[in-house]
Amino acid sequence: MTACITSVGFNAASTDGEFASYELEMRNLAEIGAEVVEMCVTSLDLIANGRIMPERMARLEKVARNYKFKYTVHGLVSSDFMDPDTLDRQLKVAKAVVEICDRIDARVLVQHSGRVRADTPLNRAGADQREADAFYELAEFAKPYGVRIAVENCFLTSQGEYRRLPSEIAGMLREINHPNLVGTLDFGHAYIDCTHRGLDFMTELRAMAPVTGHLHVHDSYGNMRGATPFYYPQDGVALGLGDLHLPLGWGDINWEEIFSELTFLPDTALMMEVSNRRFGAEQPASLARARQLQALVNNRV
Repeated sequence: MTACITSVGFNAASTDGEFASYELEMRNLAEIGAEVVEMCVTSLDLIANGRIMPERMARLEKVARNYKFKYTVHGLVSSDFMDPDTLDRQLKVAKAVVEICDRIDARVLVQHSGRVRADTPLNRAGADQREADAFYELAEFAKPYGVRIAVENCFLTSQGEYRRLPSEIAGMLREINHPNLVGTLDFGHAYIDCTHRGLDFMTELRAMAPVTGHLHVHDSYGNMRGATPFYYPQDGVALGLGDLHLPLGWGDINWEEIFSELTFLPDTALMMEVSNRRFGAEQPASLARARQLQALVNNRV
């Protein structure tokens, strides 16, 4: 029987679109014993107008072969299947990323859930169905590749914006009911969204957990960034404001309570979005704690 949480690790991204900075992160993650790496492949200029660049793809394949990691992939951070103006382009890129997944033996592709911006209120009409149809199309495309599309919950960033809650993403996934479509439960995003909307954090987590096949774990204080200007990214940490992506224990999320109760789909990866560039010294401790959280789940199921 496949365990619930089968691997623990971190994400990796290029700082400049080139491979040297990317490979540095990979080496560091190998040294601390991460089992799985989420490749932010769209940070590498691998795709141009929806087309995979062969030379760069060959370089990525070579990098991936140099390590024994299990791989997952994060799609475009700006992905938005609710946007009618870019939907065709978004799907073209997402399908290219599915092909990249197959080339590096990554069987999970994380895609952000969409939004309707406050300055495009007319796009709200049909937005939910537009997004659902796009995810179904992408899941159908991914099926012969053996790739699962994992829809990630996000959070409101401005007044008048529309986004689905984790519970609403869960409802969409159940309605579509596709074997290659699961949820990515981002705890930090859910915490911020619930605090901002005055909703119960655990209630939203409970709603999404049963359809979740991928986890994004990072700490914060559940506060919106707001309009406060930051000179350094560290200003946000000092103030406790924003989507901080902190090492486990730096924020105030009660991880042990969450992982003592919730259960996820089999073969779920616990992926920490905690930057090696800022928090490399803290990553080993976060990895050790994440493995304790993994055990809290796997020992129950």
